[in-house]
Amino acid sequence: MDMLNTILNLLLPPLTIIFLYLFYPFYLLIKLVIYLCNHYLRFEDVAGRVVLITGASSGIGEHLAYEYAKKGAYLALVARRKDRLEIVAETSRQLGSGDVIIIPGDVAKVEDCKKFIDKTIHHFGKLDHLINNAGVFQTVLFEDITQIKDTNPIMSKGKIIVISSGSANMPLPLASIYSASKAALLRFFETLRVELSPDIKITIVLPGLIATDMTTPRFIEKYGSDFIMSESVSTCAKAIFRGIGRGETYIEEPSWMKWIFLMKTICPEIFDYSLSYLFFRYLKPYFKRD
Repeated sequence: MDMLNTILNLLLPPLTIIFLYLFYPFYLLIKLVIYLCNHYLRFEDVAGRVVLITGASSGIGEHLAYEYAKKGAYLALVARRKDRLEIVAETSRQLGSGDVIIIPGDVAKVEDCKKFIDKTIHHFGKLDHLINNAGVFQTVLFEDITQIKDTNPIMSKGKIIVISSGSANMPLPLASIYSASKAALLRFFETLRVELSPDIKITIVLPGLIATDMTTPRFIEKYGSDFIMSESVSTCAKAIFRGIGRGETYIEEPSWMKWIFLMKTICPEIFDYSLSYLFFRYLKPYFKRD
């Protein structure tokens, strides 16, 4: 075993470089052709599709419901706040959805997750798109964490859209537990995509900082204003909906984030140094322990 690993350690670096040198230009060309075809020639018609959205009472989930409603999809909206769900449902009907149901509940409870699926199937007879969007965000030093809570997503047949986070691909200061959970979500559904392909398509969304009810009040409380680079939730939802319609496997929004991920891969030391500098210079002073 050790001998085999030694041989691979010696052979794989030059072979990888040679392979990328010869193959990568053609790979990029193929990717460009596929992108242009998906962008301009193919878009999924979601009229009459049954879409279940968790975390639909506000933020990305709410605005994704509106985008689907505009195209005539049928909606099952899930969240804990029934009053907010009723407002989102009524707006969705006005925007063009022919049938909308609300299912109040908590995705942290397995029995509620089963209820979401069962009620949707019972009402519509099928489920085409499952959008796992519900989540929480917390900014805290790891040493201050007092409780770690596990959640288990429930899935069904059909197209699955997973709202992860850009922090799944980068070390995000003050969000160690959040980033770890999103990274686990990313790897879980990447593995599931391989296992379920080609019958079930999985799209993984990696949003950056989006101005939602979950993040904006925290920034205003901590720093006096929202983060200058926050993207509006409606813009984010429109981009996610377009990506879903094009059948993209990953959706980074804002799209410039994919270049940040690339820089992290190519220059990890510089990336880590830059994040450390920004953290200790601008963020950590706001989180000093008493």
